[in-house]
Amino acid sequence: MEYMNISCKQIGCVRKLKFRKKVLDKMERCYSAGSLTADGRLYAVLASEAVDGPCFAYTGEDFSEKEVIWENGGGTMSLLQIPGANGEFIAVRDFFPGFKSEGAKLVWGKRTADSGWSVKDLAPLPFIHRFDMFCVRDDIYILAAVLCGSKKDREDWSDPGKVYIGKLPATPEEGIEFIPILENLYKNHGYCRGNYGGRDAAFVTHEGGICAILPPQEKNGDWEAREVLSGATGDVALCDLDGDGTDELITIEPFHGDRFVVRKLYDGEYREVFSYSKGTQFAHAVTSCSLRGVPSVVCGARRGNGELFVLQHNKSEKEWCNVTVLDSGVGPSNATVINLENMDVIVSANHTQNEAAIYFVTE
Repeated sequence: MEYMNISCKQIGCVRKLKFRKKVLDKMERCYSAGSLTADGRLYAVLASEAVDGPCFAYTGEDFSEKEVIWENGGGTMSLLQIPGANGEFIAVRDFFPGFKSEGAKLVWGKRTADSGWSVKDLAPLPFIHRFDMFCVRDDIYILAAVLCGSKKDREDWSDPGKVYIGKLPATPEEGIEFIPILENLYKNHGYCRGNYGGRDAAFVTHEGGICAILPPQEKNGDWEAREVLSGATGDVALCDLDGDGTDELITIEPFHGDRFVVRKLYDGEYREVFSYSKGTQFAHAVTSCSLRGVPSVVCGARRGNGELFVLQHNKSEKEWCNVTVLDSGVGPSNATVINLENMDVIVSANHTQNEAAIYFVTE
């Protein structure tokens, strides 16, 4: 395991933060970054999109204890803990590079004190790319966004994607039935969770823009969809960067594009206030978070300069955001942030560099 003290390139820095990198593993095509808790222990979880790629969990002091969730699953797009469950999660598997994901599926994992990690198939769902779980009264629903309906080849986007919902069963053996709630979404790639009109919502991106999907407030109620922004969008995050009580919209444009754009809401319309595209290609990671109490967005591009960087609002300079470059040449695909009492941890799937990495953030 490798430690590096990072000399950060900061543009218009408003607050000095210290970053320390730790390479947890060399991992081919490291793609998914997440976290779990099991029996009171916190885990950083990183997984590969490669065929037969692994998924590892790291815990303990400095995340130095490694556990194997699977050695040869592969095609892992994302992994989320089941709300209220101890050490249980749902993950996307078999979504392989080149959009070879006709056999993509959801799996259900669990950690037990006796046997460690076990994983069972939950449901096949071709081309599933992102998902989330929402609690509606005493039910948990999986919201699943599929990239497309089918593909003849890598560049074929003729069959649009959809968003499905299905009620999580008590056990994976029971299976799950998915029904479509939103259709005709071309290049349905990006996803985040956020607030829409005071309600918890799912934000999905596609070639036509961004839609907010609102779960029902009553048992067996209807799911609602609202258009948020028009124009080709690859991914999205929401964060109140300037602390005025209203979230900004941070987007990657277009699909796998080269621009990170911050938009602020003025009179019901999102207007661009900042963009960043200095050497970025194949932009892919955009994650809303707080770093040492400062509203932040962690961003990354898989090609070009391959940067991992942080956006924060800059009240004292002409630029609306300041940019802190944490690393370059690593090509992050996804990142997540864990907030702890004495530090924060950025869990980063450094895809281009084939690294499973974390960055400790202190003041």
